[in-house]
Amino acid sequence: MIKALEYVKKIRPYLPGKPIKELERELGISGCIKMASNENPAGPSPKAVAAINKFMQDMMELRRYPDGSSYYLKEALVKKFSGRGLDVGPDNFIIGNGSNELLNMVTRTYVGPGDEGVMSVNSFVVYSMAVTSVGGIPREIPQKDYTHDLAAMADAITPRTKIVFVANPNNPTGTINRRDEFDAFMKRVPEGVLVVMDEAYYEFATDPEYPDTLGTHFAGGRDILVLRTFSKAYGLAGLRAGYGIAKKEIIDDINRLREPFNCNSLAQEAAVAALEDEEHLKYSLHINEEGKKYLYRELSALGVKYVRTEANFIYLPLEGDAAPLYDKLLRKGVIVRPVGPKALRVTVGTEYKNRRFIEALKKCI
Repeated sequence: MIKALEYVKKIRPYLPGKPIKELERELGISGCIKMASNENPAGPSPKAVAAINKFMQDMMELRRYPDGSSYYLKEALVKKFSGRGLDVGPDNFIIGNGSNELLNMVTRTYVGPGDEGVMSVNSFVVYSMAVTSVGGIPREIPQKDYTHDLAAMADAITPRTKIVFVANPNNPTGTINRRDEFDAFMKRVPEGVLVVMDEAYYEFATDPEYPDTLGTHFAGGRDILVLRTFSKAYGLAGLRAGYGIAKKEIIDDINRLREPFNCNSLAQEAAVAALEDEEHLKYSLHINEEGKKYLYRELSALGVKYVRTEANFIYLPLEGDAAPLYDKLLRKGVIVRPVGPKALRVTVGTEYKNRRFIEALKKCI
């Protein structure tokens, strides 16, 4: 029997949750709510839905391959960022099947067997998976106060380091590294090392000291790839569309490994329309801020420890094993996400879902 490469065997597969209907069937319950995957409770922009419906009116369009260059989506992104004073063109963007695909592509582009990728412990699991999948060595650096320890990550860079991954806001803790700290970190990153700044939750961040990754570091010509997505604040997780911003030379390198037609037609149509709907984005962010305030207040009243978040989820570090509490919540029809042996992550939902979670939590602790 054929055997996988040894470094592939080291990867722990990403385990998605079961569909809600299947969980309800197994547990004999109904009316489950999902607060596990950081999906936007407001859903997609009505303009994005209208764009999809318009495209689908001619069903014959589905026989055609997607636009392999994502021409109109790139043009929309250029318009958006140029309007905010950034000097960009289509050659500064790469489109992915979600930013997750881009993480794998950039790793395959720059990391080979024996090379190193530096990342934080308790961050997005795909970083270590991507590095391991190409025979690289993930160097996971302990966090400080649930946040990336950027000074220690800079210390960990060696001549074998090719990429440093920074999630800001971080998943699953929801914390950020602020501007001064990130700028000091960038000064220590040597030439020949790419910083991958994963800003999947960027739109939710409200801290005025959030780093200016584009205006300072991208515009300054640094080797940095900034990743963003339409899956979170834009509510298009089911269509999978993300993008990266970097200088042309980096985009050219990564494009060599991009699959043809990697971003489907519906995702492109919806993403272009979503970019134009600033009102829906503001509404989504408002729901998130109100939900955070409610959950902070109720968690504090219950004496449940939590980490203040700059994203659309809240990290709950626990004293003991998270599995029993996760299971109790599940049996009350509330699906959250275990993240490590002693923590849960709960997505900020609608007012109804947030109250359902708190009422279930009261009965479980």
